[in-house]
Order: sequence, then structure tokens, then C-alpha cells
Amino acid sequence: MKRTGSSYRVAVIAAALSLTACVTSPPEQVDNVCDIFREKSGWYKDAKESRARWNVPMSVSMAFMYQESRFVATAKPPRKKLWGFIPGPRPSDSYGYSQAKEGTWEWYQKSTGNYGADRDSFADAIDFIGWYNHVSHQELNIDKQDTFRLYLAYHEGHGGYRKQSYRSKEWLVDVARKVDRQAQRYNSQLQGCAEELEPRGWFGWW
Repeated sequence: MKRTGSSYRVAVIAAALSLTACVTSPPEQVDNVCDIFREKSGWYKDAKESRARWNVPMSVSMAFMYQESRFVATAKPPRKKLWGFIPGPRPSDSYGYSQAKEGTWEWYQKSTGNYGADRDSFADAIDFIGWYNHVSHQELNIDKQDTFRLYLAYHEGHGGYRKQSYRSKEWLVDVARKVDRQAQRYNSQLQGCAEELEPRGWFGWW
């Protein structure tokens, strides 16, 4: 049976609403990681699993996600403006919590065997961040607690980091410092709510 134009539009809108409903809303308080985990109970388990798998502090991974997307599942880079007001193309295909590019995400999937991973899944995104920083540690010998250098490598890629491309980007160095401070802030907060989140406690970096 042939669909009418109006019934087709209704079906498209219903499908779009269904997809939207499946996307997790961002936390109300993103500046306090304890509040984030209290609100999003499953996220703590996901972050803890990433930490256990890649030995990257939870505070570092969460600080990366704070910077990249503010925990918005469907985040995309803002479009460039043509002639100052016309929406143009996006600067990259970065997407999701981690703002991973499609090619880098495929590398992660092949490397870990997690072929069903989605960039708008918190569990997959936090695991991706841990994995990428683990590779940065292996390839570039960056300490897994060195948030500043890990972020430079995350942003510029391993090749760019080796070439020290960040040296000509003062704005990026400033952002990396902000991410480092955020990781320290999250770490301090996690130490304060350790008993609540992890009954047995956890010593050192989260």
C-alpha cells in the first residue's frame, strides 16, 4: 500500500523521537564527579571497568570527557560560519562523549575487538579514552597520570605529538592545563566520596 505524504512524515518524526529517547541526558552537575556518579549510577561501574582494564585513573578519563563533550552523548564540533553567519561544514567527524573521529574509533574497535561499540555510549566512550591513553603510554612513554601530556597526544594524535605540533598552538597548551586541573579536582572529589562509591576504599589516583 502506498503511503501518503503526511503519514510518511509522521513515521519519520516518530522514528526520530524514538532515537532521541534512547540517548542518555547529560548530568545536571558536571563540575563534581561524585555528583555525576550519584546521578548516573551505571557510569561509575563503567568508569571503574575502564580503569581496571587500562590502568588509567578514573579522574583523568572523566576530565577528558568533561573537556571534550561536557558529557553530551551526541556532541559534535560546531559548524564553521561562512561569511560570518551561514552555517558551514563541521571541522571534523568527531562525535559523542569522547569526540573520537570515525577512523580512530574504527582503530579502537579493531584493536579491542569491541566492534559493536558506539560513540554515543558512555561505557564505550570511557573505555575508548582509557584505551587511547594506554596506547599513548606505550607509544610515547607518557605516564598514565600525566594528564597534561596525555591530552596533548589525544588532541594532536601520536604523530602530531612526536612532531610537537602543539608547540605552535598556545591555545591547546592552555586547554591541556585546564584538563589537568580538572583531573586533579575530580581526583580530590573522588577521594572524598570513596567510601560511598567504593566501600572498600581506593588509595592513590582515581
